[in-house]
Amino acid sequence: MEERPFYSNVTAAELATDYLNHHDQEVMQALVAAGALVALSDGLLDDVERDALVHFVDLQGFVPTVSRREIAEAFDISVRQIQRGGTSPVVEALRPLAGLSLASIVVRTAGRVAAADLKIHPGELRTLKMIRLVMMTLPPLRRVN
Repeated sequence: MEERPFYSNVTAAELATDYLNHHDQEVMQALVAAGALVALSDGLLDDVERDALVHFVDLQGFVPTVSRREIAEAFDISVRQIQRGGTSPVVEALRPLAGLSLASIVVRTAGRVAAADLKIHPGELRTLKMIRLVMMTLPPLRRVN
């Protein structure tokens, strides 16, 4: 049987867009996971915390291919996962950015969530320290190319 070369109809622009969308999704997942963890760490979830995260992420342009609605929905999903007792999805969401320059954006975004209600609870401070530590020490995800 003769092997024929495979030619794709996908253009370079489409590949670049797909890469950016995937990258933005990874960044968004890390930001909302960290924000949700901080929002829950004082024992009181407030809409102002989600709104602060969505506004800050959108304003800073961290994930230009993701809408404000998608960010808010991802935050709500992350909150529900954490409330069901699952912090492992948070760690897995943080892993792709661990050790990268984007790690500081995760910490900064989590800080915005902590300050959103104008009171920083000791639980939020502990969570911020933990996020900072995780982002500095978590082994990055190995990618197969």
